[in-house]
Amino acid sequence: MAAALVLAWRAGWYLLLGLAATTLLQAVAPVTATWLTKLVLDEIAAPGSDTGGLLLLGGGLALAGAATLLLPAAAQYLNSEIQRRVGLLSQDELFAAVERFVGLARFENPAFLDRLRLAQQSGGQTPAMVVAGVFTLGSGTVTVLGYLGSLVVVSPWMALAVLLSAVPVLIAELRLSRRRAALMWRIGPVERREIFFRELLADVRAAKELRLFGISAYLRERMTRERRTANAEHRRMDRRQLAVQSGLGLFSAAVAGAGLVWVVLAAAEGRLTVGDISLFVGAVTGVQSALVQLVREVSLAHQQLLMFDHYLQVVGSEPDLPVAARPRPVPPLRRGIEFRDVWFRYSPEHPWTLRGVDLVIPHGRSVALVGRNGAGKSTLVKLLCRMYDPERGAVLWDGVDLREMDPAELRRRIGAVFQDYMEYDLTARENIGLGDVARLRAGDDAAVRAAAERAGAHAIVAGLPRGYDTLLTRMFFDGDQDAESGVPLSGGQWQRVALARAYLRGERDLLILDEPSSGLDAEAEYEIHTGLREHRRGRTSLLISHRLGAVRDADRIVVLEEGRVVESGDHAELMAAGGVYARLFGMQARGYQEAAALPGLGEAP
Repeated sequence: MAAALVLAWRAGWYLLLGLAATTLLQAVAPVTATWLTKLVLDEIAAPGSDTGGLLLLGGGLALAGAATLLLPAAAQYLNSEIQRRVGLLSQDELFAAVERFVGLARFENPAFLDRLRLAQQSGGQTPAMVVAGVFTLGSGTVTVLGYLGSLVVVSPWMALAVLLSAVPVLIAELRLSRRRAALMWRIGPVERREIFFRELLADVRAAKELRLFGISAYLRERMTRERRTANAEHRRMDRRQLAVQSGLGLFSAAVAGAGLVWVVLAAAEGRLTVGDISLFVGAVTGVQSALVQLVREVSLAHQQLLMFDHYLQVVGSEPDLPVAARPRPVPPLRRGIEFRDVWFRYSPEHPWTLRGVDLVIPHGRSVALVGRNGAGKSTLVKLLCRMYDPERGAVLWDGVDLREMDPAELRRRIGAVFQDYMEYDLTARENIGLGDVARLRAGDDAAVRAAAERAGAHAIVAGLPRGYDTLLTRMFFDGDQDAESGVPLSGGQWQRVALARAYLRGERDLLILDEPSSGLDAEAEYEIHTGLREHRRGRTSLLISHRLGAVRDADRIVVLEEGRVVESGDHAELMAAGGVYARLFGMQARGYQEAAALPGLGEAP
């Protein structure tokens, strides 16, 4: 609870104080109104009542009534403003914590993704709800004590009976809150799958295939099935809650009914006045209502605090990869990068992805990685960028283990174009500028344009309706651009934009090119590789491609098979060896030759 309250205090301490004062006045107002009603009735019933006193009591009763009506609106506004500010602060801190994760392991863990989703929900809601609960608890306590004091005046034993009747209600509500919090964690995977299907059905990138293959109905059925599963769990919980609360409500009604019978009989015998009856009815109703509200606020706060634990676990998570307390500097690459007896698997339950890999990427030279899918090429790149650490062995930068360096500093030395590049739903300028955020923030449009020209993307972007300010999506609008003015690019055009993003990073020490020309036509592929060949001349580079013709000019070609280096050499050496590389290269070459020999190729049917 302390963490939630501290977060709310940091979001707006003066709002908390205002809410505290408003809540206290809310608690006092109904008790005051009940007492003033008793005094008015007794004054009216008394012989020779004082008109001036009645007017004074009536004015006080009117003020109490006005406060009862107006204060909830003020409290609601203050609570909403606190919730908005807490939501902003908690969201920023949550994703700042996520940003501190060095590698990818957490994002490839379904349990963590479920926890992160619940953390997003509870982080913005819980502190404000706990604050509201604490203040409601405080005001409710004041209200209960006021009504109990009033009830003691009429019947001490009835005050005790009403108070004790709240104990089973509190116990039952706390048990229900624990069950509901456990339910939210249990059905998390179900709800995340439903969200996945729902977003997929509305995803413009999937729309073409969904319609062509008639997949939508199948996915909608899967989405509906997940929703029904979640609804069934919620329904069972709601029925349990309905049964418990109905039983407790009947018990409270029985207590109040017994008290009402007693007070009516006492009044008939002349032991109580009309004002006493009014006070008793108001006090019993007030105590029971306030106790029910108190119990529900305690239960809700308890449930929210249980959910808030997900937020605290994410924010307080230990680093997924160790970072040296005093990291070694990452100097410009001078000698090269070495993989020394590197073994890696994604978990103890997974098979080894890399098995004793020994590999050197010399400074100023280009090394190509080739091999079948699943051979370990992408994993090797992840280790090189320190998204994971080897389980055995080491990756060295000029002889220094990457684990001794600051990962952020290391990554500033690396430029990359990945096969699974991102297509950001932002403007063309931002899509390129994200390659170097400092230049983007500085408004260095000349550098953005130069990178686009180098990648062959400038002509594409310049032809858009708003040039570099054109949104490359129809998902959103920006300023005076509506969604219809956004322009989605083709795969090949996106490839050039992603390449421009890499070029913007400038003279980095290491360039990683992972299938940089996938999805391009032959002419565009030739242009891209010609430009890349010029760009990486004299620069340390790692090339990955299934098109062996694209890497044949690399200084060294390394063949991976089942996580091991099975061949290494330049193109001529590997072809002369007649091994895996020669066989794969020959298969691809024959495929092109056979395609070229087909009659009528390229002619209209």
